[in-house]
Amino acid sequence: MITIYHNPMCSKSRECLQLLELEQMPFTTVKYLNEPLSKKELKELLKKLGIKPIGLVRQKEAVWISEYKGKTLTDTQILEAMVKHPNLIERPIVVNGDKAIIARPAEKVHDTL
Repeated sequence: MITIYHNPMCSKSRECLQLLELEQMPFTTVKYLNEPLSKKELKELLKKLGIKPIGLVRQKEAVWISEYKGKTLTDTQILEAMVKHPNLIERPIVVNGDKAIIARPAEKVHDTL
């Protein structure tokens, strides 16, 4: 089963959702801004993505710039920042089994099908 971590306000996330619907693939949607991820869930996603926590951070977000930019942070501190501020998490994330991708551009979703 495919899972998309989705932000309805994000055009790339909406595009990705539309592509999955066009492919008629069964999937579940996690609106992670409404259902914040735990540190454990983020660690599992990072493992599937094959990246370090900083690779999942939207570094142009105002909260990142004002609270974290320029600081030397551990992976744990970065995870805690994403738990506290879910809008820092890059999107959309598409998971299929033990593999995940950040679907930017949205067409990258085909890499997980």
